[in-house]
Amino acid sequence: MEIVGDYGRDGYAHVKGLIGQEVAQAMLQALREAIGPREIALSAVKDHPNLLKRAAFEIYGHHYRPILHFLWGLTPQVSVMLGKDLLPTYSYLRIYREGDVCRVHCDRYSCEHSMSLTLDYSDGVPWPLDVAKEAQAPSSRVEEGFDSDRYASIAMEAGDAVLYRGVDHRHGRVTPNPNGWSAHLFLHWVDRHGPYADYAFDGQMKPAPVSFSFV
Repeated sequence: MEIVGDYGRDGYAHVKGLIGQEVAQAMLQALREAIGPREIALSAVKDHPNLLKRAAFEIYGHHYRPILHFLWGLTPQVSVMLGKDLLPTYSYLRIYREGDVCRVHCDRYSCEHSMSLTLDYSDGVPWPLDVAKEAQAPSSRVEEGFDSDRYASIAMEAGDAVLYRGVDHRHGRVTPNPNGWSAHLFLHWVDRHGPYADYAFDGQMKPAPVSFSFV
């Protein structure tokens, strides 16, 4: 694994080789087995996030636990990488299709520290994540592109990731996807001692001591 960039200074960094390509492929194989061999029916789906121009396949960790467990398991490593005491919020997997883009936006407060992890490309063509070089106040504004040329385009191989401050660094994918499809895992954390600590676990659960009894 190699970290390229200074996350603390710039608000983003490229993490090369975060996981092995074999592990990334195994994750997708497990997902493929879970959803079955049928085609993924998206052509008739009309509702989709305003970040996208059309529907994409998405599955969240609270509905597919391996993704959630991956987020939890990665938390200590990312905490060390960032030098912060992190708590996980949520994770999801998205599969984009050829020609798709992701409009430029800021994330909600659960995404104080975010990661975009590339799992695979159908055609092996890296598709960059674009991240603004300057922090801005959080905003719900969604745009087709950046309002200046001060942004970085970070091309990832399968198994690579980009860490970025999702709340205050606008980001997206403004170049159309050159692959037939590409699969990406998105993972989010908050600082245990930061302003968004109350968003830990994204309000889906409140960890508490558990007891067991046996007979």
